[in-house]
Amino acid sequence: RYPDPAAYLDFNSFFIRALRPGARPLPADAQALLAPADGRLSGFGNLEGERLLQAKGRRYSVVELLGGSERRAAPFRDGAFLTVYLAPRDYHRVHMPCPGTLTESVYLPGTLFSVSESTTRAMPRLFARNERVVSVFETPAGPMALVLVGALLVGFIETAWGGPGSYPYGHRERVRREEHARVRLAVGAEMGRFGMGSTVIALFPRGRVQWDETLQNGAAMRVGMPVGRLTPNDGEAERS
Repeated sequence: RYPDPAAYLDFNSFFIRALRPGARPLPADAQALLAPADGRLSGFGNLEGERLLQAKGRRYSVVELLGGSERRAAPFRDGAFLTVYLAPRDYHRVHMPCPGTLTESVYLPGTLFSVSESTTRAMPRLFARNERVVSVFETPAGPMALVLVGALLVGFIETAWGGPGSYPYGHRERVRREEHARVRLAVGAEMGRFGMGSTVIALFPRGRVQWDETLQNGAAMRVGMPVGRLTPNDGEAERS
C-alpha cells in the first residue's frame, strides 16, 4: 500500500502489507467466483464423497480437514474445492471469492510441516494435519468454507474479524469463536492473512460451481481473478 518501507512499523508489517486501493479491480459478473489469494493453483475440481485431492494419487478427508465435524463437512460432500499455494514471495492476504456472512470460525491446532510441492506429494493428509483456521460462510450459493492452513515458518494466521494476533504461531488449544458469527464480508474483502506463505482451500456444495474451462493446475492465481461461476440457491446473486 505504501511505497516507502519506512512507513511500516516493522519488517513483519511490511511483509504482510495490504494492496493499494484499486490494485485488483473486480469483474462485473455478479456470479463470478474469484481467486481468494495470490499464488499457484495446486488443485481444483470435485470431491469424491468426502475425499478431496491433495496431490496426484493422494486424497484426504474433508471431515478431518474441517476438524472431525460431520455436521460441518456434510454440505461439501461431492462438492467442489480449490487449493491455492502461497509462496513466501506472494502477497500474504486472503480475500473473499464471493460475498458471505460468517457462521463459524474454528482454530484447529496441528503440526507445521512445509506445504511445498514436494511435501504435498509425499506426505499423506498434510492439510488435515497442519494447524489451520476453518471459516464457514453462508453465501448466495449456499455454505462455503475457507481453510487457511499453517506451515513451516508461518508466524501466525489472522482473521479480519479476530484482528492482530488472532492465532499466534504454535497455539496449542482448539478455539471456536462464535462471538464473531454474522460478520458480513463483500466479495473481494480481506478475510485473513498469513505471517508467511502457506495454503488456502475453498469448499463449495455440490452443483454450485462451474469451473472456467481454461483453468489448469499450476496456473498463477491473483486475488480477484475469475476462476469459475457460482450457481445461486435462489436463482439470484447480489454482490455487496
